[in-house]
Amino acid sequence: MSTLQFYAERAAECRKDAEAATLDNVRNRNLEAASAWEAMAERMVRTNAHREANEASRAAREG
Repeated sequence: MSTLQFYAERAAECRKDAEAATLDNVRNRNLEAASAWEAMAERMVRTNAHREANEASRAAREG
């Protein structure tokens, strides 16, 4: 399982738990956690894209 997949699964789980929650504070806590997992996933996607662009640029300069 990739880290990105792990983040997505945790976010989905938190959203599911939020939907099932009967208490507002529990619902809000789960929604905040889901947002945090999603933010980590987005950051990882951006980081990977920058890394790939840097590697391609380096390869073009060297080759």
